[in-house]
Amino acid sequence: MPQEFLTPETAPADALWVERVGPREYVGHNDRGATVKFAGAGVEGAWTPGELLKVAAAACSGLVTDRAIARRVGEDYQGQVQVSGVKHQEENRYESLEEKIVVDLSTLEPEARERLLGLLERTVDSQCTVGRTIEAGAPITLVLPED
Repeated sequence: MPQEFLTPETAPADALWVERVGPREYVGHNDRGATVKFAGAGVEGAWTPGELLKVAAAACSGLVTDRAIARRVGEDYQGQVQVSGVKHQEENRYESLEEKIVVDLSTLEPEARERLLGLLERTVDSQCTVGRTIEAGAPITLVLPED
């Protein structure tokens, strides 16, 4: 019996899937109706899986540090987490990722700034699920179709 395709209407809670929409083009879905388009490099309006991996790590760092920064510099602060990766071409993987939190901390006293920077580093290290998973090297199990 063939496996059933998930749809937004039939997906269980926490379901994630990608669906082929064309040659080397997929759309990722979650059970809440959000979508993201994936394709090979150079396709307009689409992410490569590697780009999404990097941006997921950056987004995770931003989300887990948001409250700490907002408490100290104000709820309406402007911020970014910029991310880049060094690719190992022969092994087709990223050797390392670098995230840079960009936020104006000039209103903080030097001592308060240093305490916040330490807190941000500890928070990312302990609470960013994406970064912790990448660093730990989670195994991936591939389940292939059955007849």
